[in-house]
Amino acid sequence: MRTLCRAPEVWRDMGLTDAEYQRIVDLMGREPTDVELGMFAVMWSEHCGYKYSRPVLSLFKKYRESLEGAGFENAGVIPLDENLGVAFKVESHNHPSAVEPHQGAATGVGGIIRDIFTMGARPIAILDSLRFGPLNEPRNRYLFEHVVEGISSYGNCIGVPTVAGEVYFHPCYSGNPLVNAMAVGVVPLNRVVTARADVPGSAVMYVGASTGRDGIHGATFASETLGEDQEEKRPNVQIGDPFMEKLLIEATLEALDTGAVLGMQDMGAAGLTCTTCEPTSKSGTGVEIDTSLVPTREADMTPYEIMLSESQERMLLYVQAGREEEAAQVFRKWGLNAVVIGRVIEEPVVRVRHRGELVAEIPPDYLTKQCPVYSLKTETPAYLKEAQSLDLAQLPVPDDLNAVLLQLLNTPTIGSKRWVYEQYDWLVGTQTILPPGTGDAAALRIRGSEKGIALKIDGNARYCYLHPYRGGQIAVAEAARNVACVGATPRAITDCLNFGNPQRPEIFYQFEQAVRGIAEASEFFGTPVVSGNVSFYNESERGAIHPTPTIGMLGILERAENAVGMGFKQTGDVVLFVCPRPRTGEKQEETLFGLGASEYLYVIHGLERGVPEPPDLEAERNLHRLLAALANRRLVQSMHDLSEGGFAVALTECALVHGTGATVDLPAEAIAPRPDATLFGEFQTRVILSAKPEHVEAIQQMTAAHGLACYTIGETGGDRVQIALKGQPIVNLTLSACQAAYEGALL
Repeated sequence: MRTLCRAPEVWRDMGLTDAEYQRIVDLMGREPTDVELGMFAVMWSEHCGYKYSRPVLSLFKKYRESLEGAGFENAGVIPLDENLGVAFKVESHNHPSAVEPHQGAATGVGGIIRDIFTMGARPIAILDSLRFGPLNEPRNRYLFEHVVEGISSYGNCIGVPTVAGEVYFHPCYSGNPLVNAMAVGVVPLNRVVTARADVPGSAVMYVGASTGRDGIHGATFASETLGEDQEEKRPNVQIGDPFMEKLLIEATLEALDTGAVLGMQDMGAAGLTCTTCEPTSKSGTGVEIDTSLVPTREADMTPYEIMLSESQERMLLYVQAGREEEAAQVFRKWGLNAVVIGRVIEEPVVRVRHRGELVAEIPPDYLTKQCPVYSLKTETPAYLKEAQSLDLAQLPVPDDLNAVLLQLLNTPTIGSKRWVYEQYDWLVGTQTILPPGTGDAAALRIRGSEKGIALKIDGNARYCYLHPYRGGQIAVAEAARNVACVGATPRAITDCLNFGNPQRPEIFYQFEQAVRGIAEASEFFGTPVVSGNVSFYNESERGAIHPTPTIGMLGILERAENAVGMGFKQTGDVVLFVCPRPRTGEKQEETLFGLGASEYLYVIHGLERGVPEPPDLEAERNLHRLLAALANRRLVQSMHDLSEGGFAVALTECALVHGTGATVDLPAEAIAPRPDATLFGEFQTRVILSAKPEHVEAIQQMTAAHGLACYTIGETGGDRVQIALKGQPIVNLTLSACQAAYEGALL
């Protein structure tokens, strides 16, 4: 092997520090080759190595086993019943989408779907969480339109429905949009495949598309801040082929049926480097491969390029010796490459040759377990004390609350996302129960089981900006509440943690506090974090994004047909309001009546201040259990939680789904000291229900048994939304006016 004396700029440009380069030299006992240096650079990036986030992620108990042991699997798996499991994971593709939005978003979808079927699961659903700057800036609208286009084109072509998601808009995302993609699949529990290479002598088989020069150093690109040179980063963005991915899904699942495949991993971040070193590090083995055997799109590709390429639609399989041709024939039948490029060996080393020449020889643990881990400093952000203060006495109550409601309905963050979801094929596969826009979460029936699943991805960045710890708790609580509102029991979480530069103490403070909140809430609810992704360096010349942890929640429906939507179904149903019981005689934490950190405060008063109301985790958990029980007994017609925009927006959304209005009168116990706080305050653990009159008594009894309050506040019917407070009318709008505002938000 040839080793070189090189200038520091070489490894610095790869994202390595001088100390890290010296550590590599010390581990190897020599200067690394170019190929070895590239392998270390990608595997020691934050994106692959979690070198900054690892100490904080240990707060997640289910993660901890992986962090301290063999490493992460491609996705988490939760049992659905005795025979089937649900595999799910979320990841970010933020930087690629900022540079090339269509391909960045499309390959984000492709990559997360591969994480699912590498577990042996058939992908059945996609969800997305998107953040952009204000749409009145042409660049932001361009990014928004082309990201949605990329998600829809890839998902629609591979035949996996996009069933749910969220879209937020805020100036902090100008220059650095967030594109988080979540995928879900179903797998027989006796056929879950792991990313391991346990058996020496087994074949290392490359399958799928040919390797190109796209995506080289994509992992290091994801571990740096976007700057003015972002157009020069286009070669770091992969190019996707959804039709190739569809072939790869079918071929992979068919190959697993042969029993010849011992393990496999998707060639995502770090490409062939990751798929050789991670499985062997977990298994205590090694591999010998020859990169000249790898199918390439260009004849003159170097071993450096081949080892680091992140070209899409590729997998690495570990196949039983003697059964290579059996597995390969399956992939060839589907028109895909299937080539044995090496063997698993007992010696714990990743040995790479190119046309016989040795170009890299690294113990896999050096690339994985020896990745440096840093305990970064935290510092309370300077903005926080002032931003958390809010003097409600100085905040006027608007004269026309009807106009306020219409303005909120017309804001892009709250308004209808029909323009987005109508581009997605949400019916393909025929398992989707609730159409987009009709439920608080997606609900899917599962073939081979009476049970169904509910899925939601959610997160409020403003809450985390103004109170990172509380914001992390609320992100879990709201995602769990969303799946409970369709009748499911919350079961497990995947998360995508989007933050700025972690080496800035105030950013790492946001990260540590938000993760602590997520960890405590998920443990309290019994919804462990079983997979996820960290995305740092989400900054541009305009500054860092708001801290944006997004929570992908999986819920289990005892019977799929019990799924409940959010819309009022018919005239004459009773409208009920469920919330925590009023507490008397206890010292109350100082409250901003739900106006702190609210969308109302930001849109109407131009203020991003205060703090979100503290969640009551015990009451929240009781609410989740109540809602699932109500659905299982078929006592409710609809369920919808309060979130951005508060009660008035939630009630209007219930009315708009099926065009059925409502007239309600809130009792004194459900009223805040200010009318705008009652209508638009963002309180946790509150849900609007509708039910047939004969079921109201049973609902109230069950609510009381769960330690919650349930108020009968009105009835459905008519073509208006009418809200009174203790008999005094305060909102009176036609559904047509509300719909015009709501549907026009993104136009």
